[in-house]
Amino acid sequence: MKKVLVTGATGFIGRNCLPLLIKNGYEVHAISFRNDQVQNKNVFWYNADLLSKKESEDIISRVRPTHLLHLAWYTEHKKYWAALENNIWVDVSFSLVEAFRENGGKRALIAGTCAEYDWNYGVCSEDSTPLAPASLYGTCRDKLRQKIEKYSKESSLSFAWARIFFVYGPGEHPSRLVSSVIASLLQGKKIACSEGSQKRDFLFVEDVAAAFFSILESNFCGAVNIGSGAAVAVKDVINTISRKIGRDDLIEFSKLPLPQNEPALLIADTRKLEEEIGWHAKYDLNSGMDKTIEWWREHLKVA
Repeated sequence: MKKVLVTGATGFIGRNCLPLLIKNGYEVHAISFRNDQVQNKNVFWYNADLLSKKESEDIISRVRPTHLLHLAWYTEHKKYWAALENNIWVDVSFSLVEAFRENGGKRALIAGTCAEYDWNYGVCSEDSTPLAPASLYGTCRDKLRQKIEKYSKESSLSFAWARIFFVYGPGEHPSRLVSSVIASLLQGKKIACSEGSQKRDFLFVEDVAAAFFSILESNFCGAVNIGSGAAVAVKDVINTISRKIGRDDLIEFSKLPLPQNEPALLIADTRKLEEEIGWHAKYDLNSGMDKTIEWWREHLKVA
């Protein structure tokens, strides 16, 4: 029996991973800090604080999972880039991996970030793009990867590290780009934007979850990007949303300056994900936006 422990299971990506794990025969155990568990009778839930080493170790010793999908981190919107909590999560996460291995764990997949890369390069490749994080968030994620990579070699732990790019979809934080534009337009509010020329790699959350599942199931070890492999200008994303909602009149481009030190291009090289792991996106920008807009219509109760 494959038994997986999922942290961050009620988060944006985590809750989309659970159905895939259940469908494919995993016994799923999930940790949640808040009492906001996804209602699913096929998941064993544990209400615990991962910052407590004892609480997480007690769960692992009881469950003895074969697989670990670690998605939890400090993610307070806008604050996480420079938050000192990032340092704490390096130690917390490493202790979790140690306890997992010491209790018979075989395969660990940990969430990383595109913020580990040097963004001056634009196209981010696992094998050739330098790792030069510009934020404490990216620095701490990379520090954790290095520690686990060394530990995995010493302990024969099968370990993969997934660098996430730009995710969107139902249930995303309302202040993020896609969700804030959709919600504002559905409520008839004007939106002041920059010129929107910067290009980013956007991927629908269900595809991100499917990528995590594919990596977990594989024998791949090391770092791998999770992205679409396609660069889309932010203005094109906004225009796609406004056309679908029919409120182009509410978009005001070039009203705001581009954020300072904003890279012109940021895109994932996805050849490892597609060729070595065999994952392929199910959604394009149009179909992903359709599902996201529909979710927001229901959430906001607008026609």
